[in-house]
Amino acid sequence: MIKIKENNKDVDEFNLLYDSVGWGAYDNEVAQKALDNTFYSISVYDDDRIIGYGRLIGDTICFLYIQDIMVKPEYQGNKIGTLIMDKLLEKINQIKKENPNLRVYLGASKNKEKFYEKFGFVKRIDADLGYGMILKR
Repeated sequence: MIKIKENNKDVDEFNLLYDSVGWGAYDNEVAQKALDNTFYSISVYDDDRIIGYGRLIGDTICFLYIQDIMVKPEYQGNKIGTLIMDKLLEKINQIKKENPNLRVYLGASKNKEKFYEKFGFVKRIDADLGYGMILKR
């Protein structure tokens, strides 16, 4: 049975998912700080086994960033990612009632852009905002 929990901060589950999707795992202390500084998160379980996760980070009123959308590989293609995105977008829409100009960003993993386009996301360049960039040093 699929269950959803909000704002779970279990480092072991977070790192298990991070590793299962091929991103490695963080040091537990670093992961805990990241989770403690997360504004909102969704964890998805099959019975008591974590199978998916996603979170929102940011200043909570002007800018939000969708981060760490993860679904265990054996559950991918079963709409778990869609469930996570729908829940995160519900939270975003609540905030938009207070600030309709809220900007929401995400960094799609390579070749996952089409998934996010289904939710209305476009490439920054297509929105006349220039390329997204990352500090690499």
